[in-house]
Amino acid sequence: MNIVIIKYNAGNIESVNNALNRLGVNAEITAEPDKIRNADKVIFPGVGEASTTMNYLRKHKLDELIISLKQPVLGICLGLQLMCSHSEEGDTECLGIFDEKVKRFVPRDGEEFITKVPHMGWNAISELKGELFSNEMEKQYVYFVHSFYAGLGDHTAATCNYITPFSAALQKDNFYATQFHPEKSGEIGALILENFLKI
Repeated sequence: MNIVIIKYNAGNIESVNNALNRLGVNAEITAEPDKIRNADKVIFPGVGEASTTMNYLRKHKLDELIISLKQPVLGICLGLQLMCSHSEEGDTECLGIFDEKVKRFVPRDGEEFITKVPHMGWNAISELKGELFSNEMEKQYVYFVHSFYAGLGDHTAATCNYITPFSAALQKDNFYATQFHPEKSGEIGALILENFLKI
């Protein structure tokens, strides 16, 4: 199977690659359009800032390429946010694959310790839908690190609650995305990556 991780100016690419290696999968990290277009599966990871990253994608025409892909595509963390329609981070127009909008967590008054931002650590996912998930994953814990979140909408495939309910995962057609980091989420994360590779 030909697996490609999109190379761009965002962190976390190597940890995703290492997680795939642990599953016995050798992925290619590349920004070459033909290699991305011809891959069996594409992973779009990311840790970074939305407006800077979208500017980079547009400059290198990776935005148009990602939108055009027909094979299964998995966005992770910032990858999920950039696949949405708009992000409050830098007032950024994103790829628009998903209709959901990305907003910043706002701590509740008097609860700063409980609801500190970023949302960092293990939290449970529920209301799971689609091929990434199986029934035994309901209310299991996965690892999050983020200050911005996608709201709930038609494409929500998993829900998490931190300050407010938000989309822990999204799915539309051949596009899948997780706000959490499957590569850092232990056995559950490994199963989610395996499920993506089986699609």
